[in-house]
Amino acid sequence: AALPILRAARPTAVNLMWALDRMQRRIAEGADAAALEGEAQAIQDEDLAANRHMGELGAALLGTDAGVITHCNTGSLATAGYGTALGVIRAGVSAGRIARVFAGETRPWLQGARLTMWELVRDQIPATLVSDSAAAHLMKSGQVQWVIVGADRIAANGDVANKIGTYQLAIVARHHGVKFMVVAPASTVDMSTSSGEHIEIEMRDPDELLAHSGQRTVVEGAVAWNPVFDVTPAGLIDALVTERGVIENPDAARMQALFA
Repeated sequence: AALPILRAARPTAVNLMWALDRMQRRIAEGADAAALEGEAQAIQDEDLAANRHMGELGAALLGTDAGVITHCNTGSLATAGYGTALGVIRAGVSAGRIARVFAGETRPWLQGARLTMWELVRDQIPATLVSDSAAAHLMKSGQVQWVIVGADRIAANGDVANKIGTYQLAIVARHHGVKFMVVAPASTVDMSTSSGEHIEIEMRDPDELLAHSGQRTVVEGAVAWNPVFDVTPAGLIDALVTERGVIENPDAARMQALFA
């Protein structure tokens, strides 16, 4: 009975559907509660192993003395553990490849400020919080060599849906010669969606933009537009990292070769 409710919760994020489909197959096979619990544990264990492998693959691309900026939260709070984009940062710091870490605050929910910074401080990784609107100025300064983000859905041509604000980071990165890396498990790839134009973008309550911590901050009568995700075209992505391998400059042919 919970399956349709969960499916409707996040229409943009395809790996939720992947996990629900996997559990549904076990239900159809007659699995009891213990078997379903075992399947859920297997999903968690596989995700953690995939994250650690992606961390190694992504960190190997960074070079040395790299400055990186990330967006939203892609760490242990968003995955089974270690993280996707944040996993690459963890691995890169551990390997001595990363010298500077910046996290965008990620409005309007502030996942970067509230969650990512908490994880980085907990791991004793020196990091600097910046407002989302400071990213272009930061890249112009030369302190950032890589943007590293996660993904909620990756289309068959390599287009990527991720937290709102990702697309503008990719545009700014390309202008300033900064590399752009997407890190996500294969369960995030949706080969049945031909391009990002066909990805449903979840919309949230406009009131989230009109108030802060329950306090109205915008004049009564104002309206707001509040998409949760945007789509970054594959042409702006330098590297797509999954547990199956790395695709540089992803396109439909390279995606087909790895995920057919």
